[in-house]
Amino acid sequence: MAQFDVNSTSVENIISSIKAGEIAIPEIQRPFVWDGSKVRDLMDSLYKGFPVGYIIVWKNPDVRLKDGKISSGKKILIDGQQRITAIQAAVVGQQVVDSTYKKKRITIAFNPIDEVFEVCNPAIEKDVKWIPDIAQVFDVSFNAWEFVNNYAEAMLIAYNAKNKYRLPVKKLYGNQRDEELDDAETDDDTAAI
Repeated sequence: MAQFDVNSTSVENIISSIKAGEIAIPEIQRPFVWDGSKVRDLMDSLYKGFPVGYIIVWKNPDVRLKDGKISSGKKILIDGQQRITAIQAAVVGQQVVDSTYKKKRITIAFNPIDEVFEVCNPAIEKDVKWIPDIAQVFDVSFNAWEFVNNYAEAMLIAYNAKNKYRLPVKKLYGNQRDEELDDAETDDDTAAI
């Protein structure tokens, strides 16, 4: 009889298992030691479809976890703690316990125009090109239509402010175009977006 099984699973399934609390970290594991740039690099690798290594879990109901509880049938993380914890921080939005045993939040930003990830900072938070926290995109309450409309509107406002003239735009609602945002007249060399 086989002592172990090798399974391939998607990142989406791993994220679901994290959110459901099905994967637990035993107390024997070291604290989270990655800095924000390593978390950013992991998100970039996942986004680009690069291999990110194996994750080894063990199902045992009697292992003591980092929070002092007993695992109660959860999947115990044997290898891949830094990667799983990085996903918890960046995608799920959970705080992590760092090497000094303090809780902190690692926030990863994404620029969809340039397809670049970065550790969020005050300059990124002010720049409309960036999604300052990718965890919001993975939240169950995320509304993609509303987000795209708001993002496009913010980009248009920034473009108009930079170029000193206005482009009209219509806000999208489902498959209909209504509610004109800007009634300004356009020159022949400008186009509606």
